[in-house]
Amino acid sequence: MPEMPPSVKWCIRWAVCLSFVLALTPRTKGSSLNCHKMCICASNIVSCSKMNLTTVPSDLPNYTAVLDLSFNYIIGLRAQWTKQKLPSLHSLLLSHNGLNFLSSEAFIFVKQLRYLDLSSNNLRQLDEFIFEPLIHLEVLLLYNNHISQIDRTAFLGLTSLQKLYLSQNQVSRFPLELVKDKSRLEKLSLLDLSSNRIKVLPIQDLQGLPAWIKNGMYFHNNTLICDCELYSMMAHWYIRRLSSALDFKDDHTCVHPGPEKRVLRVYDLNTHMNCSTFQETDEEAYLEQTLMLRCDTRHRDMSKTWMLPGNVVVSPGNNQSAVVLPDGRLEIKSIRPEDSGVYTCFAVSEYLNETLYVVVKVHNSTISGNSETLNTAYTTLVGCLASVVLVLIYLYLTPCRCFCCPDQGKSKNPHEDSIHSSMLSATPTHEDMATKAGLNRHVAFIDPKDLRGQNGKVNPNGDDDLDEEAMQGKGKRKKSVADSISSVFSDTPIVV
Repeated sequence: MPEMPPSVKWCIRWAVCLSFVLALTPRTKGSSLNCHKMCICASNIVSCSKMNLTTVPSDLPNYTAVLDLSFNYIIGLRAQWTKQKLPSLHSLLLSHNGLNFLSSEAFIFVKQLRYLDLSSNNLRQLDEFIFEPLIHLEVLLLYNNHISQIDRTAFLGLTSLQKLYLSQNQVSRFPLELVKDKSRLEKLSLLDLSSNRIKVLPIQDLQGLPAWIKNGMYFHNNTLICDCELYSMMAHWYIRRLSSALDFKDDHTCVHPGPEKRVLRVYDLNTHMNCSTFQETDEEAYLEQTLMLRCDTRHRDMSKTWMLPGNVVVSPGNNQSAVVLPDGRLEIKSIRPEDSGVYTCFAVSEYLNETLYVVVKVHNSTISGNSETLNTAYTTLVGCLASVVLVLIYLYLTPCRCFCCPDQGKSKNPHEDSIHSSMLSATPTHEDMATKAGLNRHVAFIDPKDLRGQNGKVNPNGDDDLDEEAMQGKGKRKKSVADSISSVFSDTPIVV
């Protein structure tokens, strides 16, 4: 068997010696992390910042409370970036890493996190339920990324979240679900959406939010479209001294809708777009109504005391109609005209004192009374319209005169038809002439005084002229004149 070269023998000796040394060297229990070269370990804090890492160090101690991995080259946070649970970890820093991927199971082993910094990375979207396991998270930093798409359920489950930073991204939609409706985050007091691409705000929805939410809602340096509703809202917030309106006053800008697309300051829209000056509206109520007054403070969980008009402090034992509810609202039952005036709310906390004034106007009527007045007016109007319709029917839809009827003047009145037929009879007989003469004599004896007030006239001439038929021997028949007596039943004249 040929002898081994000396170089090979030397390598084998060094390998055996190195294996022996490594086998005898004691290892740190529970971790292979080198706290002298790779990271800095200070009690329960592990800082691996600026160490050119591409992955998260393995076998982190289970007592780690703060893990700093910022300013490295970790581009993805996968499901098994840590192989064991870290029940004590409450702060995780991953900023400035070029991070562009987050697994949906990236946080299942770190459910106790309260502070998560993902800022200054390359994140482009937030998928559904991405942060759902982090039920204890209080602060989430996502600013200075490239986020343009946010799923409506991305932040669902963050029941303890208080501060959310989304500034300096490419967000174009205001995430209203975070502050309103059932999906809203109950404890969220700061929402930073500044320096994004939002063009339209849900102004009506934002106006209805409590002041402590609006106080921490930042959306300056966006591409908002200028309008008077935006000016009115911001002017209101400025009067209320809300931090979101005061802290970045000069950075609240908007784009003029004109062709020039000028950038204007929101607080100058009253001159550029002739927007009206904002005025606080008063609370209005009616008799016997129950009214709720809000003490809309800029901070949450403040101790509140109410004072009635006349500087009367509301207290539980005064048997007043006004009662302070547990949430700080003032309830006024069966309101009366003397309840009108200025109500004052004094709010006190450890760091802030605030005084709010609410003006109440009570109308000297009830809501039902106003409704009855409206119903009466409506009934009167309907009656007038019905009267007009009946008049029009009477004028234009009355039965036609006899000469236009197809039955040649047959009247519906039997008495009128008998008189009319007797007057128009042709070639009368002697009996008929005698009968007519008797009729004429009967009519002739009618006293004109008895006809006063009737729809007819009496011939004033005294002598009646004979018509042509009487001259020819066909009977004595009086000539009809315009002033002869008319029937009270129709317009057909009665010859006398």
